[in-house]
Amino acid sequence: MPTRQRSTDGDLTEVIDQIPAPRRQRRNGLEVPEKSTPVPKRRRRGRQIAPIVAASLSVIVGLSLLGVSLYLHSVESDVKRVNAFDDVPEAGRPKQVEAAKGSLNFLLLGSDSRDPNVGTEDQRAAAKNGARTDTIIMLHLNKDHSKAQMISIPRDTWVYVPKSKNGKYGNTNAKINASFAWGGAPLMVQTVEHFTGVRINHVALVDFAGFKEIVNALGGVEIDVPQSFTTAYALNGTRHFNKGLQTMDGAAALDYARERHAFADGDFARIQHQQQVIMAILNKAASGGTLSSPTKLNAFLRATADSVTIDGTLNIVDMAMELRGLRGDDLTFYTSPTKGTGMMGSESVVLADEAKVKSFYDAVRNDQPLPTP
Repeated sequence: MPTRQRSTDGDLTEVIDQIPAPRRQRRNGLEVPEKSTPVPKRRRRGRQIAPIVAASLSVIVGLSLLGVSLYLHSVESDVKRVNAFDDVPEAGRPKQVEAAKGSLNFLLLGSDSRDPNVGTEDQRAAAKNGARTDTIIMLHLNKDHSKAQMISIPRDTWVYVPKSKNGKYGNTNAKINASFAWGGAPLMVQTVEHFTGVRINHVALVDFAGFKEIVNALGGVEIDVPQSFTTAYALNGTRHFNKGLQTMDGAAALDYARERHAFADGDFARIQHQQQVIMAILNKAASGGTLSSPTKLNAFLRATADSVTIDGTLNIVDMAMELRGLRGDDLTFYTSPTKGTGMMGSESVVLADEAKVKSFYDAVRNDQPLPTP
């Protein structure tokens, strides 16, 4: 039987976080699904990225747009590294398509780390790996690095998870974020590659704990709150947000981006808020006040470096220089094709649309234009 634990936002989980099936409702013109209702692919501009990935992209892509490669040299050695590919059997990995040679695929993961010294044996093992991956994004750069697509894979997508290195987990169907709890970045790479047929070249992870420091380093961000609400899962108890434009510090921005229980459309409202926050981060990071102040810029980069873990093969400075011509209009955001939500036993899951998944990721693998949503 799976072990249970209480998550940081109050949910009871079975090692991996559970998402209640969302209700169907329209918010700001966007229709969100209820259980077993087909979910259309969504596209967003590149600036609208879940905040847990914001720091990753700031290091890998965003900072190259700001022309601060000299600063990157000073912080690169402080960025933590992970052996994301050492335990991934080469024989089972997708091959690079010759026509797509030069393209790159990043796996961007957002984790909410737990205390590795508490809980059951399975819980402690999961905590050491950063048990939850609330954000899973594949970032595809085309072969001339002039365009990029960011593809969000819902964390509850029901997929085949290969066997973990220790043999205790996997070799079964499960929610895709179970792979990170069971085997860290290497098993997540295997799972995503098996699901998509796309070879992953690099991995970046960011912990929620460092997110607020990134916002604080920028002096806060401005968010236009669409409706008033109160969250019971704030960092320090409860927090109320009034409708309207306001400046949020790191703690407030994190509370705002995490909340979903206060809304009828649950996780979809949270996604909307996360998109607002990352847009605010990128706007503030690119502002003249940040770029013209060595102190602010250095604080932002240091906070980002403290929050990011990347694979051992990624050279941040070289990548930033290669991507310095990329602009926001060259980035497009998608969601992996699904049929909506449903039940697998007692679990509420997201059901992949297998036919559309195949054609969708065939296009990614071959570096071809993705279908219009």
